[in-house]
Amino acid sequence: MKNGKMPDPNVIHPIAGYDKEIYVKPTINNPNIVVGDFTYIADSEFESHVTHLYEWNGDKLIIGKFCQIAAGVEFVMNGANHQMNAVSTFPFYTLEGWDMNPPALSDLPLKGDTIIGNDVWIGQNAVILPGVHIGDGAIIGANSVVGSDVAPYTISVGNPARELRKRFDDELIDLMLKFKWWDKSIEEIDRLIPILTSSDLGKVRRELLARL
Repeated sequence: MKNGKMPDPNVIHPIAGYDKEIYVKPTINNPNIVVGDFTYIADSEFESHVTHLYEWNGDKLIIGKFCQIAAGVEFVMNGANHQMNAVSTFPFYTLEGWDMNPPALSDLPLKGDTIIGNDVWIGQNAVILPGVHIGDGAIIGANSVVGSDVAPYTISVGNPARELRKRFDDELIDLMLKFKWWDKSIEEIDRLIPILTSSDLGKVRRELLARL
């Protein structure tokens, strides 16, 4: 381990003396936000980046391990949605003085949980809309608005976000999804760093095949 220190997913500040990057998991208070080990955000806190998360909707934000979340990213949850199957979308029931009971959940366009895989890089000021599923190893471009699912190891950019390209060929993507390096022990991941950071994809392919 570098400088004799063991990586610790339960520390808040993984860079000594720098408070604008934090591991997210140890800062979470909301039970409807679930974040894996070593996922970080380029900010001093995380939960303000999750908006419209109301417990009565029952939705969750679930983020995997080793994700990299840039500054200004927003996860918009189902509470932002208004009733759309009536002639007005105005939410009278949320505002004082209006005589309206909350609509049934079946009348709201609820999209379910928002799920982000492992080793996902989300670029600066991207917006992730309710119910989106982003696969392992995906990259979301800066300022993108993601309203539909993103396949594993795919680069998605724009507003609305669209697939730009796959990061690797189908064989290598399949190997990575089977290998699941993020689920291995800290010691094993540390030994795998030369493979995980190699630009020689042929060598990476051979190493993965040898280990599966």
